[in-house]
Amino acid sequence: MSHHPHSLTVAGRTYRSRLLVGTGKYRDFAQTRAAIDASGAEIVTVAIRRTNIGQTAGEANLLDVLPPAQFTILPNTAGCYNAADAVRTLRLARELLDGHPLCKLEVLGDPTTLFPNMPETLKAAATLVSEGFEVMVYCADDPVQAKMLEDIGCVAVMPLASLIGSGMGIVNPWNLRLIIDHAKVPVLVDAGVGTASDAAMAMELGCDGVLMNTAIAHASDPLLMASAMRKAVEAGREAFLAGRMPRKYYSADPSSPTNGLIGS
Repeated sequence: MSHHPHSLTVAGRTYRSRLLVGTGKYRDFAQTRAAIDASGAEIVTVAIRRTNIGQTAGEANLLDVLPPAQFTILPNTAGCYNAADAVRTLRLARELLDGHPLCKLEVLGDPTTLFPNMPETLKAAATLVSEGFEVMVYCADDPVQAKMLEDIGCVAVMPLASLIGSGMGIVNPWNLRLIIDHAKVPVLVDAGVGTASDAAMAMELGCDGVLMNTAIAHASDPLLMASAMRKAVEAGREAFLAGRMPRKYYSADPSSPTNGLIGS
């Protein structure tokens, strides 16, 4: 996207960090803020149905801890199971955030797996794009539907690595590669990252970024894991840009020449 290895451009704005983080599942807002600081993330996603950003007067407001002047707030539709609910939720979020158009669309298929409902996701995406939203979209790791979402006008496609909150890592790297190879918008892995190596692998595959929540929030030491994820995303990105050596099975190639050694 941009020449600096660590900058990410989404919807015309450039960010230093390619790590995006969620704000749920922490002990309290103070721990949320500390973990996000340790992660270096600049884009933070907020579940509008579960977190107060001003819709509930008198309750603690996340924006007091994560001010929009300092972070890009990415409202999401976690907990929505159809297009109409998702669209309504993001219209509310846009009002609460003074017309801020960037959003994360997720329409879930069922509460057990939290796998995306793609027909409803495509329907919601079309409506939101027509209303001027800049839609980053959670989707199945399906190259055909990822392309459809891009063609609708989504600003980023975000295929799952594995189920939300599962920590199973990237279960189908081949599908992710197909999506990355054909996309003209940023591709970010969203869901399923468990530890630093999962994040590094996503970046080594050529993903533009990684979004995670549970992997940090449910670690024994969330702040330390946030720091590990920051480094993993940077290392994976640098390794991708560096271009790894080819794999050569059973072909030992010593780095120092053996000519002239006894017996050669």
